[in-house]
Amino acid sequence: MLESSFDNLASIEHPEYLLEKMQPFLELMVYYHCAMLEIKTKLEVLDKGLALRSSRNPFESIKCRLKSPRSIVEKLRRKGYPLNIGSIEENLNDIAGVRVICSFPDDIYDLADSLCAQDDIKVLSRKDYIRDPKPNGYRSLHLVLQIPIFLSDGKKEMRVEVQFRTIAMDFWASLEHKVKYKKDIQNPDQVAEELHQCAEAISQLDQRMQDIRNNIA
Repeated sequence: MLESSFDNLASIEHPEYLLEKMQPFLELMVYYHCAMLEIKTKLEVLDKGLALRSSRNPFESIKCRLKSPRSIVEKLRRKGYPLNIGSIEENLNDIAGVRVICSFPDDIYDLADSLCAQDDIKVLSRKDYIRDPKPNGYRSLHLVLQIPIFLSDGKKEMRVEVQFRTIAMDFWASLEHKVKYKKDIQNPDQVAEELHQCAEAISQLDQRMQDIRNNIA
């Protein structure tokens, strides 16, 4: 019954509004929210533990977000996946997202490795766009993690995407996103090349700042 009701969403002009009213969908979003908070708590605990070891906090800030119903439907459609609850859980890894902003590149790897080493976390995917940047210059470490949440009627495994960036990487990604979605760009190739050069300069700055930190530590 649930599956067939979602299959009919393709013919609805704004299916996200229907999704918001459906109890199974709302329950699923609560599960993702709980999983996201579990990851956030683990990172905060690691931050305090690593700070005791090195006398500094490895990350500057942490942000959490749940994908909106509209974005979920749009992505399912774009990827050609069925519009149903099972399809969301099976095919989308970024419903729950956590972004961790670190001061230095090596803090990213220390924090990510410590998180992945915990025995209740399963690493489903690891994409290192810091050591292997995207063609446009984008840099970040992306993890898709599976973590259990404990409900009144048992345990449920949920997926959370975690992105690690330095302050500089996040600054570049934020501005690149704004430029990319700006309409009527006169010289798109030139802008893309300039953004790529900026990404290279920011990467060099990250490394220089890390070297300075290491020299005075």
